[in-house]
Amino acid sequence: MEIEKLLEITFNKGASDLHLITKVPPMLRIHGVLSPITGLEPLSKEVAEQLIFSLVSEEQKEILLVNKELDFSFAFGDRGRFRVNAYYQKGELAAALRLISMEVPTIDELNLPDICHAFTKLKQGFILVVGPTGHGKSTTLASIIEEINLNRSEHIITIEDPIEYVFKHQKSIVSQRELRDDTHSWSIALRSCLREDPNVVMIGEMRDLETMGMALTIAETGHLVFSTLHTNSAAQSIDRIIDVFPEHQQEQVRMQLSATLEAIVSQRLLPSLEGGRIPATEVLVATPAIRTVIREGKTHMIDNIIQTSVEVGMKVLEMDLSRLVKEGKISLDVARNYAFRPEELMKSVKGR
Repeated sequence: MEIEKLLEITFNKGASDLHLITKVPPMLRIHGVLSPITGLEPLSKEVAEQLIFSLVSEEQKEILLVNKELDFSFAFGDRGRFRVNAYYQKGELAAALRLISMEVPTIDELNLPDICHAFTKLKQGFILVVGPTGHGKSTTLASIIEEINLNRSEHIITIEDPIEYVFKHQKSIVSQRELRDDTHSWSIALRSCLREDPNVVMIGEMRDLETMGMALTIAETGHLVFSTLHTNSAAQSIDRIIDVFPEHQQEQVRMQLSATLEAIVSQRLLPSLEGGRIPATEVLVATPAIRTVIREGKTHMIDNIIQTSVEVGMKVLEMDLSRLVKEGKISLDVARNYAFRPEELMKSVKGR
């Protein structure tokens, strides 16, 4: 069994992910559903190691053996890229490979809210895209960054682990920095980026207190900052950021966040009735009312503000789920499964 053949099958089947794990055949995730590649035997420990080690350099192999996990990416010819997490489970090597297109999709091609176009025109501030793993956060960010790249003359810096979409220099210039290959740590990269004359900074993921603190500082110093967070909703994202910091710093962080935040987009990719997956989104825009409740620590009021601020582009997830059901894009069962407030969803679907 050769890794090239498995990558080819992944690409030809339109899969988003390839999983290599012992005792089961290579598995593909297609439209969110996992299934084995037909006709292939379960992987032995030896075959799994041979497949995964064929993807890494000697230096990467050494890091993987020592750290027991490794994030990296590689180009699949000129057809796409794979983002890989290699890891050990039950003492045996495994890997999850995510296929990333060489072409950066547009905001409209992704069926994202129109307000995302407005984000590309901002000069400064902090914008978050949040949601579970595997629900398109990186692709949404890439589409926004690419629109800036095509339409504005800026210096865009991305800090990623690993690099996913590769941006070509267009009207902007783009410096893409990958952990380990281009910098030793998130904190070093974030501190030094302020000396690299950036206009726009994209942080692949906010993982800890230091990353979040630097992201806020960069936004506070007049730059446009984008990042992702593994949270379920806009309100939860704000709480998560504040709660990461020690109690004596939380008031200062609330002040920074209320001053710099511009928007939060929370998204889910749902199975579409037309095939494939379609995004359902929640959108928070930092209006004066939102800034006030963040500053005063009253984040429990955020959902109510979103629900009553549709005219400025805000919406809770149930509003978007209801729209997708009414447009015949998703089933009511799917909408109910993803709703935080199923009773609100049903009221909206029934038009009450």
